[in-house]
Amino acid sequence: MDYTVGDLIAQFLEAAGVKTAFGIVSVHNIPLLDAIGRRDVIRFVPTRGEMGAGHMADAYARASGGLGVMFSSTGPGAANAVGGLVEARFASSPVLHITGQSATHLQGRDSGAVHDFPQQSEMLASVCKSTYRPGTADEVLPMLGQAFSDAMSDPRGPVTLEIAADLQSAKVQQPASFDSFITIRAAQQPKPQDLDMLADMLHKARRPMLWLGNGARGAEAQAQALVDMGLGAVSSWAGRAIIPEDHPLTLGALHGNGAPEIEDFYDTVDLMIVVGSRLRGHETLDGALRLPRNLVKIDIDPRAGGRNYSSATVVQADAAATLAGLCERVQGRLQLDPAFAGDLARARRAAAQSYRTTLGPYADFPAQLRAAMPRDALWVRDGTVAGHTWAHRLMPLYGARDSVHPVSGSIGAGLGFAIGAAMAARHTGRKTVLITGDGGFAMNIGELWTAVQERADLCIIVMNDGQYSAIAFIQDAAQQGRRFFGQLKGPDLEGLAALAGMPFWRVRQADAFGSTVAKALAVPGPTLLEVDMHAIGPVPPYGHKVRKA
Repeated sequence: MDYTVGDLIAQFLEAAGVKTAFGIVSVHNIPLLDAIGRRDVIRFVPTRGEMGAGHMADAYARASGGLGVMFSSTGPGAANAVGGLVEARFASSPVLHITGQSATHLQGRDSGAVHDFPQQSEMLASVCKSTYRPGTADEVLPMLGQAFSDAMSDPRGPVTLEIAADLQSAKVQQPASFDSFITIRAAQQPKPQDLDMLADMLHKARRPMLWLGNGARGAEAQAQALVDMGLGAVSSWAGRAIIPEDHPLTLGALHGNGAPEIEDFYDTVDLMIVVGSRLRGHETLDGALRLPRNLVKIDIDPRAGGRNYSSATVVQADAAATLAGLCERVQGRLQLDPAFAGDLARARRAAAQSYRTTLGPYADFPAQLRAAMPRDALWVRDGTVAGHTWAHRLMPLYGARDSVHPVSGSIGAGLGFAIGAAMAARHTGRKTVLITGDGGFAMNIGELWTAVQERADLCIIVMNDGQYSAIAFIQDAAQQGRRFFGQLKGPDLEGLAALAGMPFWRVRQADAFGSTVAKALAVPGPTLLEVDMHAIGPVPPYGHKVRKA
């Protein structure tokens, strides 16, 4: 049988360590997926929509630390993938999107060929880190290698490879090896003078902290070493559990967004080293959060210095290498305030207790859920109010890749995220738990059948109150309580679960939440659990307003 471009792509992905890919088979990618099917090495997950495929590949990459791969068709199919690619760009997830293109002799002619969209490349370039479109079969492998390198090299992100329909079946020479094409660019190393400067600042500090963002993933050991020396830690939502959140010197994700106790504690911190974080407005109330004034940044992105909280001191380099160099320079030389650790622990306890009092009937949900979940469970949140409140701030996590949420702040990604995360964990026996609102759940509800077909080992928790609650809060505050267009009529979730062939539970009493989740988690495969918020009580608001300086 002839060796084709389709075979080349399938074999390249295998050589790159890809175990799972997501997407939809279509007239413009049949040769590619035929090769994957014939070789039977990569598990292909047929999704119900391209957006869902993008979210699955994104979450797969986050949970596994490797490359997420999705396939789509051309034109409308590629356009449907854009939402997933946008979220992957927000999260700096290494996603390789492989799509088709019109046959080479039709490209750029706008002739009305099936699925042909002359501006497809421009559309995808607007949301991806980079895009590639080989013009001949011989160009496919070099461009595929470049796409892999772009996706996996810092700062990571989604990359698209467009392959014309006629090229997918074209014959090519089978490479003897793919090693020279499967490369990741070397991380930028810190300058010795920058490390000396950081070390000098840390030597002078008595109450220093790390703020760990998504860009600090891969630097877990180095961050832990600094915390073991006595530095405090706090994480962005995208950097959760880089330091396990039961460590006594971390605030976890209770980073002060609306917590006066944490802001007061920050006033006593004399150095905060921000590692790989944008300090996003969603988490800092658009910059209203009071952070320590002596703030320095370590970031691979040269634009980090003036973004959000400005800093005159920016070390543009790889996080792991920079923290490792800093550890070497300060080991055994720090003279920290002996009261610092106790003050941090007290601030965390006080802030958590104060915040818990704002949650109404849901105050015990974090503790109940944490007790029901295995320690190594993957924790996935959609953009629901619960996901932005207690599910971020009061639910401790313990592994740096245990957390997936929409960094963009969008809703509707949760179910796709959960399936992708579950597929990444399927060989480890780990459970995946998703919390989503009824509105976000409805946006990609068709992917429920993907979960069933793939026997994804996940528990889906739907917080059901029949409305877009976050929008309702905003309308109350900004539009004098006029709640237009946010009320939702959804399906009976018990009937939906029966239709999909899934076990189902409904929670109508707050104190039954954890025990019901435990029952759902005891069942292999996908399960659906509804929290009837009409019975339990209204959704709590986002929390306190930040107290201004």
